[in-house]
Amino acid sequence: MSTVATTVDSLWEAAFAGDEHRATDVVLDAAGELGHETVLLEVIAGVQHRVGREWAANRISVAQEHAITAINDRAVTALSITRPRQQPEHGRVLVACVDGEWHALPARLLAEVLSLRGFAIDYLGAQVPTPHLITYLHRTGPDVVALSSSIATRLPVAHSTMTACQATGVPVMVGGAAFGTDGAYARRFGANAWAADARSAADMLLSRTLTAPGTPHQPVDDLPHLADQEYTLVSRSARDLVRSVYRGLEERVPAMRSYTDEQRQHTAEDLAHIVDYLATALYVDDDSLFHNFLKWTGAVLDARGVPAQVLEPALELFATQLRDFPRARRMLTQQASPLSA
Repeated sequence: MSTVATTVDSLWEAAFAGDEHRATDVVLDAAGELGHETVLLEVIAGVQHRVGREWAANRISVAQEHAITAINDRAVTALSITRPRQQPEHGRVLVACVDGEWHALPARLLAEVLSLRGFAIDYLGAQVPTPHLITYLHRTGPDVVALSSSIATRLPVAHSTMTACQATGVPVMVGGAAFGTDGAYARRFGANAWAADARSAADMLLSRTLTAPGTPHQPVDDLPHLADQEYTLVSRSARDLVRSVYRGLEERVPAMRSYTDEQRQHTAEDLAHIVDYLATALYVDDDSLFHNFLKWTGAVLDARGVPAQVLEPALELFATQLRDFPRARRMLTQQASPLSA
């Protein structure tokens, strides 16, 4: 008899080996015993969580991560095709990822679970530009828009997309790792609902009707600190910041001058990530968001044999460049300390 744990191991082995047919057999066999929803949310999602952990620990490459995710996605398709057909008996839900969000599998799992529960679903997939989303919303008239975002740096876009959808009078449910484990950012943004996972989202939509949005509002209405313009100015100057800090690092670390083109590119990308997360932390005015990013980055670097302390001179240089930005400087100077622990 299949259990969730044994099925996760079997699917992982098949996907890791690149055996799509065996992976499909695993999920279809398990669906008969465990049920489609359990296989979606505990088996396929369980394997996907393992993918993230293995990549962070430097045990699989980006290419392997993508290959396993693709097999998982095709396994979802197999489950969708073989599940019993039923006529929708509840409302219509539009499910989409915000613009710039490529991690579509969580949104797809939500769409599949809601369909299993009897909702009519419009699933738009990854990276949906807001104007196109709004046009589609007007065309189809859903009862609820469900927005997914896994990466914290997409929070500003998620916020503006949410408010644009609400301006049409449609309630918005949000979910995904970007909004925090407790949905704190969803509440700050004024979302009509937040769900920790697909199962709780489906339970919520079945148990109550989401209240229609009130008076249209702008992001600055939810986050008054945006009036200081730090987020806007840091975001707009990101490229210049990266170039300036890169040059400063070359002076502090002469060995960088002999970097290969690939090493230069990776270093510039790492600096750009720091700016992206700093800007996002400024947007939500949450030092812990930037702090947690640095801790995660330090762990990833350690797994790759690179001391986390290499980040410290970069943070110092960013702080110097942003000396006239009190919130940014506070985040940069206070967050350097955990790297030395």
